[in-house]
Amino acid sequence: MNHKDFNLKKGFIFSKHIPEEISPFDRVFDVFKDLLTHTSGDVEEAFEWLDMLDKEYDIFNEDYTLEDFEEDLKKRGYIKEEKDPEDGSSGSGKGKNIMTAKLESALREYALDQIFGKLKKSGRGNHRTNKTGVGDEKDGENRSFQYGDDLSAVNITESLKNAQVNNGISDLRLTEEDLIVEETKHKAQMSTVLMIDISHSMILYGEDRITPAKKVAMALVELIKRKYPKDSIDIIVFGNEAWPIKIKDLPYLKVGPYHTNTVAGLELAMDILRRKRNTNKQIFMITDGKPSCIRLPSGEFYKNSVGLDEVIVNQCLNRAAQARKLKIPITTFMIAQDPYLRQFVKLFTAQNGGKAFLTGLSDLGDMIFEDYERNRIKRI
Repeated sequence: MNHKDFNLKKGFIFSKHIPEEISPFDRVFDVFKDLLTHTSGDVEEAFEWLDMLDKEYDIFNEDYTLEDFEEDLKKRGYIKEEKDPEDGSSGSGKGKNIMTAKLESALREYALDQIFGKLKKSGRGNHRTNKTGVGDEKDGENRSFQYGDDLSAVNITESLKNAQVNNGISDLRLTEEDLIVEETKHKAQMSTVLMIDISHSMILYGEDRITPAKKVAMALVELIKRKYPKDSIDIIVFGNEAWPIKIKDLPYLKVGPYHTNTVAGLELAMDILRRKRNTNKQIFMITDGKPSCIRLPSGEFYKNSVGLDEVIVNQCLNRAAQARKLKIPITTFMIAQDPYLRQFVKLFTAQNGGKAFLTGLSDLGDMIFEDYERNRIKRI
């Protein structure tokens, strides 16, 4: 087993008292979903962690064992066995457990509850613009019909009242002058690209920074799907290079032995947003370090991990300015506190006209949610 920092067990709270209304499966399932996020979707490694935690915290007992939990996961369609294609034996040996699409979806829902739970319970509706016009949300204010108005917006009750007042009951007829329409408001649509730094520094210095970033990404995706279904979100990762990933790939995301090619990430993000029809576009970037890599015209990589390299920094600033011309604001969530990194983020933000948050891991989710909503309001 890959022995990661065992301090992760401090993130769980176990109690000898188990409320009767919580089933043994549900009690363990939440812990298991957290472990799966830490292990990048490796079910077998998550089981090993669960076994280790059980030895210290007595998660299981004679009535409900780890084997029972594994069997329940299979029965409920959360995991399945996958045979090793290289194993040519005809025996019925046990295959490797892997996640199903149902469990991938459950991880996104769990991340949403963990990070945005208290906000979700507030019952906020979809954001609306301050501009009135043809839309599908009632504003509550009436006005006289004007040429070009959509007839579906006519308030029949108020229009008939007008006709009665203007023409009398005995000669009731509905004319254009009697028509009343109810104002509606345009629903805003936003296209977002979320950039996630997967350079090696995201797990350096004894701090796991990639797991919170994955949780935030999964929660943001789930939030947008539920609350803003007309919005779009694309996820890209960047190390030495940048590439898009599918939503279903988020739980499996791992840090690599990479430098930080922020330029490649920004170029890909802008390329994605250029193809979007929405006028409201934005980039969210989660990173913990400075840009340390670019690709030269020759195709070779230029890397420098020492300090802030002027060549690399200037390339980043140029891309920030380019995004500004395209009216794409960039919000940077910097998971670091180094003074020289703050200076870089300050310069980068000034070039783009966007925003930057120097945040800890515990505040990342709330900040991204609040900024997403704020940007939707401002950008319309």
